[in-house]
Amino acid sequence: MDERMRKLAEMICNYSLNLQPQEKLYISYGSIACQELVKELVKIASRKGAFVYTELNDLELEALRKREIKEENISMITELEEAKIVYFDAFVYLKYSINDYELKTLDDQKRQKLNKAVEHSINVRANEKKWVLLNYPSLLDAYKNKRSIEEYYNYALDAMTIDYEELSHKIQPLKELMEKTKMVHIVSPGTDLTFSIENMPAVPCLGEKNIPDGELYTAPVKNSVNGTITYNTPSPYHGNIYHHVKLVFQDGQIIEATSDEGDLFHTIFATDEGARYVGEFSLGFNPKILEPMEDILYDEKIYGSLHFTPGSCYDDCNNGNQSAIHWDLVLIQTKEYGGGEIYFDDILIRQDGEFVKEELQMLNKNQ
Repeated sequence: MDERMRKLAEMICNYSLNLQPQEKLYISYGSIACQELVKELVKIASRKGAFVYTELNDLELEALRKREIKEENISMITELEEAKIVYFDAFVYLKYSINDYELKTLDDQKRQKLNKAVEHSINVRANEKKWVLLNYPSLLDAYKNKRSIEEYYNYALDAMTIDYEELSHKIQPLKELMEKTKMVHIVSPGTDLTFSIENMPAVPCLGEKNIPDGELYTAPVKNSVNGTITYNTPSPYHGNIYHHVKLVFQDGQIIEATSDEGDLFHTIFATDEGARYVGEFSLGFNPKILEPMEDILYDEKIYGSLHFTPGSCYDDCNNGNQSAIHWDLVLIQTKEYGGGEIYFDDILIRQDGEFVKEELQMLNKNQ
């Protein structure tokens, strides 16, 4: 047993979920390779008096089930997922990457119906339940991160277990500034974007939901987004990897959407009306995550990054946009990735990934 794995399990049960006696915990894991962490979670949660249920959800079998399901049976998925959110108080999802393209051949029409079938249960779980999503270190992750298996394992655990309590103090000035800000202006190569965040709350993410973590998010006023953003981070979505996604906005709505893989406007952004509006704007600053690896859970926390997310908003930062999609597309603004600036009410607050305002500089990784 790696002592850091025990520490991670304790953090999830005690800090992230704050499990209480008699609460019901659902643990889903993507491979038997995750069992070291699953066993520790079961031990700690059970000793706290919680009821624990575990389920192995193999990605290959899950993809097969989605491809083969008859459309008349999709409603049964809704019934099952709704029953879970009624019964369980807390959820832990341990993803295990084996193949980003496993769902590539799923019919688009069926994909949209499957997304709709679980939209309500996902929203309830995200906004009303306690939950943690964690990517367990896999061989594929090590390959994508260009590290040996041992190096990646150590890297992942370091990124997951940063001092979130210390970060919560450092993030406070940025939260206060963001909540006072009316207009945001983002400039980078291929990007010139403006939008309002007036009267929107700023929500810190510090290990309570996603692991690894380290971001502060808000949402744009729904109809305020204008301009162009070009993302420089490859992004997986529903069995494909998209490169150099470019979105053009007019009065909040995406009017053009392209990538190296072609036009996205009539596919992903045709899912529903809300897919063409943005539900989240967030700044990432995990000091241990410095480069992309085609894994949104990591990439959206990259130090010096931002993500600007088409699709559904969160209830605790509700701009009125609802959708079956929520696609965290990432733009890195460090010098190595082309640089860029962020302005709050025409005042430069971050340049080339480094905060320039004195009260924010404690968030810079060398502080």
